[in-house]
Amino acid sequence: MSGEITLNGNKFSLSGVELKPGFKAPDFTLAANDLSDVSLKDFKGRIVILSAVPSLDTPTCSLETARFNKEAGKLGDKVKVLTVSKDLPFAQARWCAAQGVKNLQTLSDYKNTSFAEDYGLLIQGLHLLTRAVFVIDGEGLIKYIQFVKEVSEEPNYNAVLDAVNELI
Repeated sequence: MSGEITLNGNKFSLSGVELKPGFKAPDFTLAANDLSDVSLKDFKGRIVILSAVPSLDTPTCSLETARFNKEAGKLGDKVKVLTVSKDLPFAQARWCAAQGVKNLQTLSDYKNTSFAEDYGLLIQGLHLLTRAVFVIDGEGLIKYIQFVKEVSEEPNYNAVLDAVNELI
């Protein structure tokens, strides 16, 4: 178990591995919007902002993903922004099209819980990802982690961007 969060004030436990800065980021295989497999190793040599959200169809997740899309447009080719949820890839594609999201990539962990478990993100009882952001360097080392303790709140974007700018 990697911790505890709240969702609208209700406490939930998280399942999975507790990661810390300096750890090697676990590789993953997630589904892209076209159902192709995407792995962390696909981004070797690039800084990765890995944003985990419960569902793009909720207000806070929508705001967060739109904000990271905006920031991704400013960061350049050295940085790849990924947003991961358990939404079906078709729903992610529909949401991105409706919101005009083109600067980041949405990925789905709908097939199993390996990503959620390997990153300590699985909300027990809900089978959703908690809200968290990881910054991973080009060699695959975790440089920054932010778990948002109240899932209905947005992350501290400035802290994430500061961590990224230290690596650029």
